[in-house]
Amino acid sequence: MELHVIAIEKPAELNVIIGQAHFIKAVEDLHEALASSGPRLRFGVGFVEASGARLVRRSGNDDELVDLAARNAAAIGAGHSFVILLRDGYPVNVLNAIKAVPEVCSLFCATANAVEVIVAQGQTGRGILGVIDGSSPIGVETASDEADRKALLRQLGYKL
Repeated sequence: MELHVIAIEKPAELNVIIGQAHFIKAVEDLHEALASSGPRLRFGVGFVEASGARLVRRSGNDDELVDLAARNAAAIGAGHSFVILLRDGYPVNVLNAIKAVPEVCSLFCATANAVEVIVAQGQTGRGILGVIDGSSPIGVETASDEADRKALLRQLGYKL
């Protein structure tokens, strides 16, 4: 077995969701879940087919994001994995819809941070072991940091 670290290619302002599903139908169902989550949401989906033609399937409503999601999915190359890239929307607004897709088995991350995917290469293919999401902490939250966090959540409308 070989281990690989695959850096996700994306502009800093995009969010990425990486997961695993079990059937080719997932690419269309993920598209429908995302499209119904909000009219302004722009997205691309790349899905790695694990048998049959073994293609990277793709969908979305933004050609740039579709191409980028497919390139990232191909670079990961793990069977049944998917990469979703989001613009003009956030994972918090779509995660429940994605988790409700019957084919979705698990999610590895949902973030705007830089992401590296840890992939194992075996004799028959690749599998995702986990992800590195962002950077390591540099300290522990102070009372002032806590107040700033709470203010930001209220400013963004996520808390009252």
